[in-house]
Amino acid sequence: MDWLERIAKLRQWTKGGTRAPHKPLLLLYALGRYQEDADGGLRYTAVEQDLQRLLTEYGPPNKTTPAYPFHHLVSDGVWEVRTDRGPGSPGSGVRDLRETGATGRLAPELRAALRREPDLLGRIARLLLDLHFPPSLHGELCEAVGLDLEPTEAEQLSAVRRQRDRRMRELVLTAYEYRCAFCGYDGRIGAVPVGLEAAHVRWWAFGGPDETENGLCLCALHHKLFDKGVLGVGDDHRILVSQRFVGHSPAAREHVIALAGHPLIGPQPGSRPVAAAHRDWHARQVFHGEPRPATAA
Repeated sequence: MDWLERIAKLRQWTKGGTRAPHKPLLLLYALGRYQEDADGGLRYTAVEQDLQRLLTEYGPPNKTTPAYPFHHLVSDGVWEVRTDRGPGSPGSGVRDLRETGATGRLAPELRAALRREPDLLGRIARLLLDLHFPPSLHGELCEAVGLDLEPTEAEQLSAVRRQRDRRMRELVLTAYEYRCAFCGYDGRIGAVPVGLEAAHVRWWAFGGPDETENGLCLCALHHKLFDKGVLGVGDDHRILVSQRFVGHSPAAREHVIALAGHPLIGPQPGSRPVAAAHRDWHARQVFHGEPRPATAA
């Protein structure tokens, strides 16, 4: 059985590029717990809060519940659920999962494969990360679910993965003249730019093309905040700052809150700005809450 292919084809609700990372987040969490205790089960009442925090932080902006993936992941053949009454999930209702003592764990066949192939866990985890989340979030997401991956696993490629266009970084940074589109940072060591990255507006994991009209040159800080939904880009190419963001320090006010309503820096004439379709996707699928009012220039 090709477990990577099965993982790549997890059944998820999708429409118009909608994010639904419920199953991938549960599976990443289960892999992290498997590393700690290969024989342990995940009782729903014991892990519900952990899973809810993951969905709140890394899931779509709309409210959701961990009960959905806890029940429905069984249909993908990688997860099993037992209750106090025996095998089988009681359904996706929160109350039913709580009251029946529902406990989930990786499917027996998958656990056996992980025991046979020690590197399989890392390959599955990397595949889930690549298919559902931008690279800027991979490290902290591994920490959040308790996954300890070997550095070499980051370089292993699977046949089921779509390849990125390595030219995009240079094209995007050139289009924005090697300046962060949000703050104007343009640091270099000699002739080499440092701390500048090419950010996908519509995530590559969700069909975002490797094109300048789907990219922004951002400093490392603003790239992370953009992918976390703290920052966004409005229809008028002005910066959006989420009202959910809280920061009381002068640095937080200056480098984040004060950006609200300011125009993007770039791209240079002749380069295509971010396309409306990609801005709209980010606003619906990544940006959290309502934008703050524009600050005084």
